Amino acid sequence: MNRSPCRLSLDTSALVHNWRLLDAMSGAAACGAAVKADGYGLGASAVVRRLADAGCRDFFVATWAEARALVDTGASLSVLHGVRAEDMALARLRNARPVLNTPTQVARWKEAGGGDCDVMVDTGMNRLGVSAEDIAGGLLDGLRIDTLMTHLASADEDVALNETQRARFAALAGTTRARRMSIANSAGIALGTSYHLDLVRPGIALYGGVPRAELTAIRQVARPEAQVLQRRRVRAGETVGYNATWVAPADTEVAILNLGYADGYWRGFSGTGHALLGDARLPLLGRVSMDLIAVDCGGCAVAEGDWLALDYALPQAAAASGMSQYELLTGLGTRFDRVWR
Repeated sequence: MNRSPCRLSLDTSALVHNWRLLDAMSGAAACGAAVKADGYGLGASAVVRRLADAGCRDFFVATWAEARALVDTGASLSVLHGVRAEDMALARLRNARPVLNTPTQVARWKEAGGGDCDVMVDTGMNRLGVSAEDIAGGLLDGLRIDTLMTHLASADEDVALNETQRARFAALAGTTRARRMSIANSAGIALGTSYHLDLVRPGIALYGGVPRAELTAIRQVARPEAQVLQRRRVRAGETVGYNATWVAPADTEVAILNLGYADGYWRGFSGTGHALLGDARLPLLGRVSMDLIAVDCGGCAVAEGDWLALDYALPQAAAASGMSQYELLTGLGTRFDRVWR
């Protein structure tokens, strides 16, 4: 069977470790998992199965199409973008409920007969959510609300807005019949017990992202690997890649890898990225192109057909590329074979 010349090596033990670490940090709060954007690019169905086996019971997707793709997992799904008129045909999927974000969505849900739902409250991010004034005015009366939630705008920073949002949300306790309250994302978990409430909703940290220094025990989950298409010697004074941005200072052994920005290995890695061969770091030469990169393989035993890993620990890769840790994961393309180990 033909296989792709690039693959993602995905570490089950690291994924489960990260969820258990966040669960332990969250104390008595239930620890869920954001699996939107196809499990942050790693494959939502595979992530859900592994985290469910570890004990996770609450999963969050963005859209009803994402929920439909996971319905056969049996997982409890919250659909973060609520219900548009176009979503109502799917909105009775088993094990899925909407996170209502606007008065119009609330009215639409009530008119359709209601049912279990979650509700997002805006406490200062000004993105999605109903207002505290809406709630005081009775907007949510009659709804069967599982979780009342809000979203922190700057949990990865030590700013006053975190406490402002927490206090605004805490003031809503008891004003609805919601079974649970939830405010913390990955970074919010690290802000402390007053942010844990009944349920936490980590995302990036599950997959190896480190949004705060308190989360440095998080382990890398995803590592891109690419096959060597050619090994060649570049003579001193010759160049590599588009626009000849790298000039060989001496005769250099170069490996050409089957990977590029069409796969989500971004141009920002040009001149800063590295491939890995054991403990050896092989610098990326010249520009990242659509489908190919070149690395200095020096005296290493690298031959056509061999596989090399890319240095992709998310905090360091973000610094090297100028991309956010979120972009580095969710941009990983469909040409990768995703291989869980």
